Amino acid sequence: MSGTEQEQATALARRIFATLSTKWALAVLEAIGARERRFAELHRAVEGISYKMLTQTLRTLEADGIVTRHDHHTANPRVDYSLTPAGLDLLATVHRLCTWSRTHLNELLAASDSAERV
Repeated sequence: MSGTEQEQATALARRIFATLSTKWALAVLEAIGARERRFAELHRAVEGISYKMLTQTLRTLEADGIVTRHDHHTANPRVDYSLTPAGLDLLATVHRLCTWSRTHLNELLAASDSAERV
């Protein structure tokens, strides 16, 4: 990998991490999961999210290549959202991170408690 490619990969990773660190991105990612979901379904599935924030989060995830938007172009507007292959891989990675945190929960909590006492 050349220096420029590595810089691009690093910048992209930071952008994805920034997106995922927002309040709603992981919840939306999880709500979409491995199937297509309509906007209203997602709104019901992600408790507490406003229509505005759901729209903004979906647009950001789409711009990052994590979510794809499919407009059916019907008389009654219908738009579905699904994870791209990269989004599915990202969701699996997030699940592995959750497994890692459960595996190391006690030592991570102990370190956190120790740091708070300092």
